Amino acid sequence: MVSRVIPVDPFDLVIFGGSGDLAKRKILPGLFRRFVSGQMPPNAQIIGAARSEFDQEQYRALIKEAVCVFGNIDETHPELTAFLNRLSYVQIDARGEGGWTELRDRMRPDIVRAFYFSVGPSLFGDIAERLRTHGIAQDDSRIVVEKPFGHDLASARALNSTLAAHFSEEQIYRIDHYLGKETVQNLMAVRFANMLFEPLWNSQYIDHIQITVAEKVGVQGRGEYYDKSGAMRDMVQNHLMQLLCLIAMEPPSQFNPDAVRDEKLKVIRALDQVQPNHIVRGQYGPSKDAPGYREHVENPASRTESYIALKTHVQNWRWAGTPFYLRTGKRLKERLSEIAVLFKDPPHLIFGTEAGAHRNTLVIRLQPDEGITMDMTIKEPGPGGMRLINVPLDMTFAEALGPSVDDAPDAYERLIMDVMRGNQTLFMRGDEVEAAWKWTDPIIEGWESRGDVPKPYDSHSAGPEDALMLLHRDNRKWRSL
Repeated sequence: MVSRVIPVDPFDLVIFGGSGDLAKRKILPGLFRRFVSGQMPPNAQIIGAARSEFDQEQYRALIKEAVCVFGNIDETHPELTAFLNRLSYVQIDARGEGGWTELRDRMRPDIVRAFYFSVGPSLFGDIAERLRTHGIAQDDSRIVVEKPFGHDLASARALNSTLAAHFSEEQIYRIDHYLGKETVQNLMAVRFANMLFEPLWNSQYIDHIQITVAEKVGVQGRGEYYDKSGAMRDMVQNHLMQLLCLIAMEPPSQFNPDAVRDEKLKVIRALDQVQPNHIVRGQYGPSKDAPGYREHVENPASRTESYIALKTHVQNWRWAGTPFYLRTGKRLKERLSEIAVLFKDPPHLIFGTEAGAHRNTLVIRLQPDEGITMDMTIKEPGPGGMRLINVPLDMTFAEALGPSVDDAPDAYERLIMDVMRGNQTLFMRGDEVEAAWKWTDPIIEGWESRGDVPKPYDSHSAGPEDALMLLHRDNRKWRSL
């Protein structure tokens, strides 16, 4: 099977923070892959902008090394020199006037202009203002902003207001790389392009839904940021919230940005407030070969969670009575991101209890090994009565779709190309971000006012024991990591 590559129009892309970690690890290696695939036009221009002092050759040498290391590319790759020739660099003062005139002079007329804010949120307003006052940004230009988009509702509103002073909502692309994953988009295709699931996609047939994002790594290297954020702000408020929206949303009237985001917003507004006994917070301890969370963040009294599990409901006709269980954590036993839809048991078990209890489960796996499986119940082969077993109907993309999957763009590549097309479907809207914080803030304020301390859990485990009880109380259990 051959994937179809549709080139985008010529563009000028300015990456503020162009010498930073995100640019080197994700943005520029991703753009190189799009260049090699033929999707990025040969006359596209990429301009790195940062406060570091580089000349053009020094910057290209820096990016060459990054593309080779993080893109797993040999430096003799035949397309590498041509890609690097599309790069230039401007030393710029985000809060001053240095470099802005030079940047304006680099921009070309009558083509797409996009500006990637790969910097801290504290610089968003300064950069947005200078792009306007120096005449660099135009009415059809686009800006891309990374998370964290605010620390709470008040800061998110302030940030939205700051950007809105210089750019319209149609120009602002709030990026969440989870929405760029192939499987996340396939979730919409599975739901809305197949008649098979939609009649069953409700509380009458679905027992509960589990959303899991587990990581094996700790917070080392991000300790200062993470200890001020925690799993709730870093993961639940954005990544897991977006996955919940896609699994629970109503079919949009059409597949366009605002129709999709309108339905996602309805889900967030329908979420009930999480009760204190429906939340479990954890913090990983030291292991034989590595320090614990408090050592990583250099705060021996830290009460910030590296793990969180919670139960919530979507209060509407489709989902009334169906619980959604969310969990995410650092330093767990496996790296795994998945959505599991567990269907109810048949209303009458004709084979008797001795045949064994089995349940249909649709699993959308984001990482590793992206794909979708459906557990079906069949008879176990052989004589000796009716014994039932579960077998997966497996659509692991690498096996089902062949070599083209290896060439498919990763999340950042896909989302950056969507920016160039002007397609905001996979980007968060301002009111969507604020609604998510409006739901999140009372949860955080609740445990802070109660003085809750995260439960300790062993590194490389499944998380704190209390998280198991969260489901056991409902006669359910988490899927294995």
